[in-house]
Amino acid sequence: MSITIENLNYIYGKGTAYQANALRDINLTIEDGEFIGLIGHTGSGKSTLIQHLNGLLKADTGAIYIDGENIYQEKYSMKELRNKVGLVFQYPEHQLFEIDVFSDVCFGPKNQGLSKEEVEERAKKALQSVGLSEEFYKQSPFELSGGQKRRVAIAGVLAMEPKVLILDEPMAGLDPKGRDEILDEINKLHKERKLTIILVSHSMEDVARYADRLVVMNKGSIQFQGKPREIFCHYKELEQMGLAAPQITYLMYALKGKGFDVDCKAATVLEAKESIQNYFQAVKRQNREVGR
Repeated sequence: MSITIENLNYIYGKGTAYQANALRDINLTIEDGEFIGLIGHTGSGKSTLIQHLNGLLKADTGAIYIDGENIYQEKYSMKELRNKVGLVFQYPEHQLFEIDVFSDVCFGPKNQGLSKEEVEERAKKALQSVGLSEEFYKQSPFELSGGQKRRVAIAGVLAMEPKVLILDEPMAGLDPKGRDEILDEINKLHKERKLTIILVSHSMEDVARYADRLVVMNKGSIQFQGKPREIFCHYKELEQMGLAAPQITYLMYALKGKGFDVDCKAATVLEAKESIQNYFQAVKRQNREVGR
């Protein structure tokens, strides 16, 4: 499902002493099946922007098109929009409330008016997709670990079978192992179901590893957009915005500065490994040729 945003503006506290331009002339197209990494320092407008995509906030001016339909047109169904665009908030486990895991995941599809059989089928499928087996179904969600609670909350959104899944810092507070496991599951869903994913994150390593394209926000505007390899070449500009590049980017630039002919655009460990291996293989070939 494609999303097109045109000239979007949003003002917080309009008409009050606290008035502030939260979004300024946002123009963005997200293609069906893309994995987008949305980054920016705190207060850059990331969360404000994603809350417009499923109608939680309404723009002061501009338009948002979902599959070609303007969500601000008369009689557009916000309920239908929220079925298509699922939003997982930061610390989503705070949204858990049912007596057991299975009931919590059933809540969303039940409110879509589905039959009991279809609701339960969707819940099971969603829980399996985030790596939770049947042994968890009857447990209280409040007795689970932080990572397991996070999986239940994500499953609750997936059970509604959205076409777009938006995750606002879903890994906040998790240990590295739990973060990697959940992101791997999300990436698997992206590939298997062709879900459009929008991941808001402060982890440059995470977005470099998973996202097809990055959108960088600063002071309510889009500063950069492009592939991770392209974006992190602007690491000095990112630093001026309170951001950074992945650690591997700094390593590659440091190696380049020492005379190693490596790819400074490498944004992941795997890309860096390949580039460094290629460099040393080329050096070996040259040495063999000189020794002949």
